[in-house]
Amino acid sequence: MISTKGRYALRLMLDLAMCGEEGFVPLKDIAERQEISIKYLEQIVSVLSRAGFVRSVRGTGGGYMLAKKPEDYTVGMILRLTEGSLAPVSCLETEENTCPRANDCMTLGVWEKLYTAINSVVDNITLADIIEENKSSDMYCI
Repeated sequence: MISTKGRYALRLMLDLAMCGEEGFVPLKDIAERQEISIKYLEQIVSVLSRAGFVRSVRGTGGGYMLAKKPEDYTVGMILRLTEGSLAPVSCLETEENTCPRANDCMTLGVWEKLYTAINSVVDNITLADIIEENKSSDMYCI
């Protein structure tokens, strides 16, 4: 299950993708549009900033903007940064499956296929794709 941190990070990045063309976007404005606590957004944007996903400027006219174009960010990149592994079971969280039952596990193939499907979806959808898909959305920037 994707936590609120991952979901809110994706919403924050989408907001910046849609509104960032005008320059830096104050976090307060994002918090209002997205109906997310500014304190929680501060924690999330800190992670995004340290990873180089967003740039920031302090002071008047300051705020945040994407460090790259919306088409350069996949949903998978954002979720892995905020959530860690997207593996459906713990034995697939690392490259080497160290589960003592791995060789005898009848369900391992199911979990591997699910993990592959999850990665295939999130790694093939960009912020630009989501925006394009939702062009008629009533989200706007002030």
